[in-house]
Amino acid sequence: MNKVLIVTYYWPPSGGAGVQRWLKFSKYLLHLGWKPFILTVRPHNAVFPFKDESLVNEVPEGIEVIKTKAINYFSLYSKDPSKIPSGGFANNPGRGLKNKISRFVRGNFFIPDPRRGWNRYAVREASVIIRRENIKYVITTSPPHSSQLIGLRLKKRFPQIKWIADLRDTWTDIYYYDLFYPTFISKAIDRHYEESVLRIADQIITVGKYLAEIYISKIAGITGKVHIIPNGYDEDDFKGIKSTIPKRFTITYVGTLSEVYPMDGFLTALRQIEKDGKDFLLRFVGTIPMEIRVKITSFVSNTKTEFVSYSPHSEAIRLMTSSSLLLLVIPTTKSNKAITPGKIFEYIATGKPVLSIGPLDGDAAFHLKSLKNSGLFDGENSGEIAEFISELISSGGQASDFDPSGYSRRFLTENLAAILGNS
Repeated sequence: MNKVLIVTYYWPPSGGAGVQRWLKFSKYLLHLGWKPFILTVRPHNAVFPFKDESLVNEVPEGIEVIKTKAINYFSLYSKDPSKIPSGGFANNPGRGLKNKISRFVRGNFFIPDPRRGWNRYAVREASVIIRRENIKYVITTSPPHSSQLIGLRLKKRFPQIKWIADLRDTWTDIYYYDLFYPTFISKAIDRHYEESVLRIADQIITVGKYLAEIYISKIAGITGKVHIIPNGYDEDDFKGIKSTIPKRFTITYVGTLSEVYPMDGFLTALRQIEKDGKDFLLRFVGTIPMEIRVKITSFVSNTKTEFVSYSPHSEAIRLMTSSSLLLLVIPTTKSNKAITPGKIFEYIATGKPVLSIGPLDGDAAFHLKSLKNSGLFDGENSGEIAEFISELISSGGQASDFDPSGYSRRFLTENLAAILGNS
């Protein structure tokens, strides 16, 4: 049986798309005759944006999970993990002096990110596992991009291993990068790390075409080793969940929101629909800051809005399948064409209509264009958005006839196994 070491900071009880990606890949790698070893951080030493204890029960038997300690640099900001701003301070761009200083320290003293406090412990433990188990394949996944530096050190220490770098997001092109006030020297160091990973990794995986092109543009001659494997959905997550059509037309958004998400055109459209006397429920599932909630309810009446706090993954799936329309919003930021939220594939798997607001030529739009019942908008044309939603309310919605199996985790893991086998 082939053995593979997967190095990931995010693992149950952490929640989020990054956790789902490698939890599912590990599950199906087992089915394909691979023996995954998971190297991750001890939960009490980690800082997770979300927690989903239910995912602990999804870790398959046969997978060995090794957890190490780490230095939690975020504790310098606050001893209470719940008070650590999301996105490493990026989603909290306040104007207060403490906030600005915190972001400056984050961007210039913790390169590429504060979670690098795990690296020396991870490298030490990974070295033991590689020697003990005669590991020939190592996968590092990011964000956090500091995890890629673990792979870099392991490749230099064990040149015989095949190292696959899984990059789920942009690095020095991330939309909030400049919010950390990086100096010229800090940017140069970070670019050096990024380019070293791209140059030295044996294979590179990204989640979308545009994201792949961003990385390919940085280093000449790496096109042949860059592969695209999107996040996908797991058929098992939908077992026992029956898709229903709610009596009240329900628009559901799953995920987080911040000021950089273009909601005005959509909310203006709903205001007009409400004025026209049509009933609906706008439901948000996830972390929505209070200022964003206030903005939403300034457009849409309280009786037509519902906010559900971060839910276990199974509950999020149930809420998707009990909706009339699913909402996807891509932030208005640099390189936003490369953003492909993991939930998009679960949206597709439900067969429900999808309303997408974001770049029409981005990676997310590419996947949705195949759906006959999807509506793609750039966010400004509230009249067209209102017309799209109104037609769905009148018709009751139209189920998709698109076959989503090409996005199944099982199918995508077969592609991953092929990349491993050819490394």
